[in-house]
Amino acid sequence: MSEPSKAYNPKEVEDKLYRLWEKSGFFKAKIDPKKKPYVICIPPPNVTGSLHMGHALNNTIQDVLIRRSRMQGIPTLWIPGLDHAGIATQNVVEKMLKKRGQSRHDLGKEKFLEEVWKWREEYGGKIIDQLKKLGVSCDWSRERFTMDKDYSDAVKTAFNHYYKKGLIYQGTRVINWCVRCQTALSDLEVEHQEEEANLYYFRYDNKFPITIATTRPETKFGDTAVAVNTNDKRYQKYIGKSFKVNFAGISRDIKIIADKSIDQKFGTGALGVTPAHSLVDAELAEKYHLPEIKVINKYGKMNENVPKVYQGLKTIEASVKLIEYLKNQKLLDKEEKIIHNLSICSRCHRPLEPLPSKQWFLKMKELAKPAIKVVKEGKIKFYPTRWKKVYLDWMENIHDWCISRQLWWGHKIPIEGETDVLDTWFSSALWPFAVLGFPKKNKDLDYFYPTSVLSTARDIINLWVGRMIFSSLEFTGKIPFKSVYIHPTVFNKEGKRMSKSLGTGVDPLLLMDKYGTDATRFGLIFQDTGIQDMKFSEEAIFMGKKFANKIYNASRFVIMNLEIKKNNLARLDSFQARQAIKQFSNLAITPADKTILKKLKAVIEQTDKSLDQFKFGQAAHALYDFFWHDFCDIYIEKSKEQLQNPKLKTNTEKMLLFTLTESLKLLHPFMPFVTEEIYQNIYGKKESIMISKWPII
Repeated sequence: MSEPSKAYNPKEVEDKLYRLWEKSGFFKAKIDPKKKPYVICIPPPNVTGSLHMGHALNNTIQDVLIRRSRMQGIPTLWIPGLDHAGIATQNVVEKMLKKRGQSRHDLGKEKFLEEVWKWREEYGGKIIDQLKKLGVSCDWSRERFTMDKDYSDAVKTAFNHYYKKGLIYQGTRVINWCVRCQTALSDLEVEHQEEEANLYYFRYDNKFPITIATTRPETKFGDTAVAVNTNDKRYQKYIGKSFKVNFAGISRDIKIIADKSIDQKFGTGALGVTPAHSLVDAELAEKYHLPEIKVINKYGKMNENVPKVYQGLKTIEASVKLIEYLKNQKLLDKEEKIIHNLSICSRCHRPLEPLPSKQWFLKMKELAKPAIKVVKEGKIKFYPTRWKKVYLDWMENIHDWCISRQLWWGHKIPIEGETDVLDTWFSSALWPFAVLGFPKKNKDLDYFYPTSVLSTARDIINLWVGRMIFSSLEFTGKIPFKSVYIHPTVFNKEGKRMSKSLGTGVDPLLLMDKYGTDATRFGLIFQDTGIQDMKFSEEAIFMGKKFANKIYNASRFVIMNLEIKKNNLARLDSFQARQAIKQFSNLAITPADKTILKKLKAVIEQTDKSLDQFKFGQAAHALYDFFWHDFCDIYIEKSKEQLQNPKLKTNTEKMLLFTLTESLKLLHPFMPFVTEEIYQNIYGKKESIMISKWPII
């Protein structure tokens, strides 16, 4: 036992202890055929990423689960890795080249990919170092990257499997197209941003009987029908009729169709159907056999299917010009300001163009059925349970998945002559089994699969969670994990989404530097109380710092007041066995002794129950209240009197040390550094709380 320093300084402790943990090999899992393993695969951050508050919260949550499992004597594996992030990484490297006065086209594909790999080697592991700063206890010897050779083999195997089964096909359909990134995106890669827009009310010509409303007049050159609600009495007499219109120089038949999906309250209740430039309209066109006319090209400019005066104009320029025409022809009835959702690229945040494009698709209906079944049967459970419905709603109404991307960086579609790459999510859908060696049969895959828990964000339930489930069932015949915990989304204190670019973000690295890693971890977990929109409070992190100091100072008091010989500590520590508190209760003499053991028993039960139910904030609150109030405020104060009594002194020392030791173990998954520092002060530098026995009652 060594005397601890007078004050706890995280900066003197954290790096030192993390190096010790890495060197010890405690992060590594070993196969034990007699025991069932506990496994988590880290949601792989983008290779371009840096630690943000969502990462900090989610990885702390996973580390809490992993550290407890390891202390329970379970073979425990946490697999880390990085995603190659096709669009994001290509954009980053293109920006780097732009600063040199170059473009990827100047280099050519082969040279450009060499630059990407160079960038990956130099900068791509930054977030891994940041995760280590957070104290996460991954098995770093198993780190995976979705573009490594073995992983690429898994992706090729998956594609060829689907292709041979007839589930992959190539076809022309309306997809989301990013004009900036020059690639297709799946529906799930689209973000929606509220913006003010003009809603224009107009008629195609003076003879057309119905006024339509739109925020994008320039797309109306591609209209082939007007749709109204089946029950809208205003338009009943027109349903089924066709009208020859002359719209700004284009002569075309416009058919009036009726469908129950049309919103009668939006605009005039009449929708100009543009099959080539709206995903919703494309479905109507397929249903009612409407022709498709493309009027915007992949560069976001008007094409040859519009009047010559509009050809080559950017869409916004064409819109302004067309509005002038409508006003001059007295066809514009009115315009009004509305707030609507603008579809933007999740990577470059530019507006998207729905366009017809020849792409590769994966048929989803049959793949979705078993993925629906395992969740309905409870083989995979969602926490909180509300997210089960979100998952099932998407799966039961699923569309074929556009899996091709017009990028240079990524997994090339394994078909001769094809230059497109696969959607990043196609490869990450294989993550939980590809990181364990799939498609090769091996001991790791047999023993560690399926995994135990997935902790992730709500915005990728469909993007990633659902796709891992159907992929795992298809390729392994097993569910990929038993539990899915959807952690809260961290907003700033005003309730706005955190964004570094918008200046609304909070950097967890700065918090760790200011308050310490334990304080940051505990403060975040303390706020995870079951709400799904977490308004970040820096006051909670400051509270975490005060708590870390309280733990340290209370521990220092206990250590400084112990006269128990060092060789008796090992004997004392044996009380961690089953029924420990019951056995130790024989030493309880005073009412204070009995009360603290009763409270300790209760907090062990509460912590286990809360963590089993993924109620992390509840566990943190219980531990905080027990240690600060029951142990420090009450028992330690009582112990000061008892230590003065020769008849109670030795017993009180043992009670103090036992309660402190068990408390440190309960706190360790949440606050690994301060608890390890104190534990080693008590039991010696060769000991580690990380592999001590978890309290059992």
